[in-house]
Amino acid sequence: MSLIWKIKPFKALSLDELYDLLELRSEVFIVEQNCVYQDIDGKDRKAIHLIGEFDGETVAYCRLFKAGDYFDQSSIGRVIVKEKYRDKKWGHDLIREAIKAIRDNFGEDKITISAQLYLKKFYENHGFSQTSEEYLEDGIPHIEMKRA
Repeated sequence: MSLIWKIKPFKALSLDELYDLLELRSEVFIVEQNCVYQDIDGKDRKAIHLIGEFDGETVAYCRLFKAGDYFDQSSIGRVIVKEKYRDKKWGHDLIREAIKAIRDNFGEDKITISAQLYLKKFYENHGFSQTSEEYLEDGIPHIEMKRA
């Protein structure tokens, strides 16, 4: 049981794909995490969107930025796996695909992320190291992490 991966710039997303990824982001970041924030932030147009589908359903997603579009280095953001599939460990597949996509699309290996603090060990398993003190982002504890 594995995911089908699609990677697309914003303008190549179909309306259904855009709707599905925005629905998933809202489901996880706003409803599940009980966090009211401006998810549609104008950065989606600059991002490359990595979508993981299972049985025709969007179940994993993140957006990727080249250096300078979000941080000084390339970055990964809005990392999501649909709650009912988290036991499949597809978050690890998602991060591996994201790192590969940054390398393939931007020719870069250095990546900066703003990680939710509770996911620190998860990202450390993928070569990221904490590079900042804890800070609040939309009321949720975060840390900056880098992968060289």
